[in-house]
Amino acid sequence: MSRLDTVVIATDSARLNGGTAKVAFTEAAGLVAAGFRVIFFAPTGPVDLALTASGAEVVCLNEPDVLDDPNRLRAMGRGIWNGGAARALREVLAPLDPGRTAIHAHSFSRALSPALGPVLTGAGFPALFTMHEYFLACPNGGFYDYRKEEICTRRPLGLSCLSTNCDARSGLHKGWRVARQAMLWGPGGMPRNLRDIAYISETQLAAMRPYLPAAARLHHILNPIEMDPKAPRVQAEDNDVFLFIGRLMPEKGALDFARAAKAAGVRAVFLGAGPQEQAIRAANPEAELMGWVTPAEVTTWLGRARALVFPSVWPEPFGLVAAEALSRGVPAIAGRWNAASEMIADGTNGIVYDRREALSDTLSTLRDDDKVAAMSRAAYAHRDSYAATPQAHCAQVRDVLEGMLSK
Repeated sequence: MSRLDTVVIATDSARLNGGTAKVAFTEAAGLVAAGFRVIFFAPTGPVDLALTASGAEVVCLNEPDVLDDPNRLRAMGRGIWNGGAARALREVLAPLDPGRTAIHAHSFSRALSPALGPVLTGAGFPALFTMHEYFLACPNGGFYDYRKEEICTRRPLGLSCLSTNCDARSGLHKGWRVARQAMLWGPGGMPRNLRDIAYISETQLAAMRPYLPAAARLHHILNPIEMDPKAPRVQAEDNDVFLFIGRLMPEKGALDFARAAKAAGVRAVFLGAGPQEQAIRAANPEAELMGWVTPAEVTTWLGRARALVFPSVWPEPFGLVAAEALSRGVPAIAGRWNAASEMIADGTNGIVYDRREALSDTLSTLRDDDKVAAMSRAAYAHRDSYAATPQAHCAQVRDVLEGMLSK
């Protein structure tokens, strides 16, 4: 009989502001449904209605995100060491039984700060940290040089790293990130003091393994996606839309896709927004930029898609939209350097390309309806393998936490 009855989920935000928050919200709702008491702790608000409806007990400090705080000096200080959030989390843990409680932390870079580390490793509770990016090692969290727009292989905080401005904002911001990383590795004690670490893809693990403690137990936990097992296959061969879903940011490769679609003469549709919107319009005047749309509208657009294009140019550690598309029978196209490529059997359920410059030719290969139909059927036939259902994800998290508690 398991002793675990309470799970404290600690993450940066109580509002739905990205993929990490979506995973944390899904986990909270699923664990509550499985009969656990769930306490959801986050410094940043406001609290999303979906989180309130999940049944979790929400403790939110309603602090601004460090990137949105108008008081920049305060934001810099909280980002490097948010002692107030750490004290508040300790107060949440104080009345709980360490023999029946586990902590699952998801992120720290936007609000919790490196001050999370001593709470995870010194409060006497079994604690699991899930890596959703690369912040445990890389100051900018991406192993990516935003100035040169290329994957970075410098050793974090090495001389080459310290002397290179790779930040998307400024050299000053890179200096702040370096200070935060020094606090993380120093008084924060992460990752060196972590004993249980979850990763979400082999791409992520390969990049992070040199920086993880040898004694840590590593757990592969797939991200969850909503899947209707009765949803019919999208007949991609009858469609003409090459679809991009995500932020229009340099590292996401949206501009690469716009240029490639223009050269290949295919219909490009973008669901998302970001600073590259004007550059995309200039590069491909025929491109359709729809902005952010509702989940129901995403589903509708996937039903019109011939292929999902995932042109991310950094070593993105997962590809939720690729998993969602493939599970619907929409072939996916991705660069070999990002984790979405792990879901693709090249030429079978999609295409993996090896160079950014090859994207245009890759798009052109999907003019053949018979080829697209075969890929679509293959993708749909393996729809259970790309990600976990919310129920399966929560069951895996539960098993990992119970195993930690038993040790």
